[in-house]
Amino acid sequence: MTISAGRAQGSSAPKAVYLHIPFCTNKCFYCDFNSYVLKDQPVMDYLQALEREMEHSVRLNPPGEIKTIFVGGGTPTVLTPKEMEYFLKSVRTYFPNWSDDIEFSMEANPGTTDLEKLSVMKEGGVNRVSFGVQAFQNSLLSGIGRIHNTDDVYRSLENARAAGLTNLSIDLMFGLPNQTVDMLDESISRALELGLPHYSIYSLKVEENTLFHTMYHKNQLPLPHEDDELQMYLLLMSRMKQAGYMQYEISNFAKPGYESRHNMTYWRNEDYYGLGAGAHGYVAGQRHMNIKGVNPYNEAAGKGLPRLESFSVPAAEAMEDFMMVGLRMAEGVSSERFNRQFGQSLEQIFDRPLAKMLNAGLLEKTSGGYRLSERGILFGNDVFGEFIGSVAVNS
Repeated sequence: MTISAGRAQGSSAPKAVYLHIPFCTNKCFYCDFNSYVLKDQPVMDYLQALEREMEHSVRLNPPGEIKTIFVGGGTPTVLTPKEMEYFLKSVRTYFPNWSDDIEFSMEANPGTTDLEKLSVMKEGGVNRVSFGVQAFQNSLLSGIGRIHNTDDVYRSLENARAAGLTNLSIDLMFGLPNQTVDMLDESISRALELGLPHYSIYSLKVEENTLFHTMYHKNQLPLPHEDDELQMYLLLMSRMKQAGYMQYEISNFAKPGYESRHNMTYWRNEDYYGLGAGAHGYVAGQRHMNIKGVNPYNEAAGKGLPRLESFSVPAAEAMEDFMMVGLRMAEGVSSERFNRQFGQSLEQIFDRPLAKMLNAGLLEKTSGGYRLSERGILFGNDVFGEFIGSVAVNS
């Protein structure tokens, strides 16, 4: 079988935009994102450089009708109201064609949002805010390097609603140092009492170049036992289902209609702009990663696209990515969408791993494709791994 190169079959003008604000009040102990402590950073220089990258990007690859925008970090809400206003005006200038039902999300730290700032965000087009809460025990929060406390969470949500923002989400984490199953149960209860339309609940990953990584290798990180971590995951799935939330992705739960449409772009392996220091993007079969440092990024964006690297994605790799990210979703992967994107049959390309995972009871057929079974959700990484390198076997 011949695997055709490129991605022309499914490429179109990007409809999703990711923008990176790399500043934080402090660095959390588990964080390996491209972020820098705010003090003495050239924030306005950065926002102007980001504007230049927007200009270069849309000139090179004109956008379609923008359906989703996501501002991540760092902590975007460390921007002052004036900086926030400038930034959001830039976004609207270079991406002016918004769909009527655009989803415009911004990440926020509960310790960095007041009514004035949230009102500026709402005025600038933001209509969805995701708060990084992580836990409802102050002892756990301080133990992971968070600057906010639980009072800040309630205050921030109250301010957001006062500003007219109702599509709100919070992140929680499990598997934290010194966290017990009962602690997670309490956090879930307090989160559900808020009645929000969306929750993201992630397991802690000890990443390189973090304080937790150093502590782990010194045997100073009191993580829960893996059996307890499994119980935490089973508990959160059960509690969220009982409360009427659909687990539409391995770590995400929503009321119907409130799924993160921007993240669905990633999970469906569709094109998106990635703008800002260290940002990743995927446009017309090309993946890129931007220069990470703030000053180097600022300098490079003044001259052209601030790329650290850019490369065409081989068709086989794009197909593997399609399966690995798509199977994270409850809807699974679509055979029709695969064929539309690659001009090939999903079943022919991945016949062996599909048969193996179906026989193992970790995948199940849907009306239009395949998804993880209930058991498969618990062994997702094992399933995803079966698709790595499998295109070459079938070609």
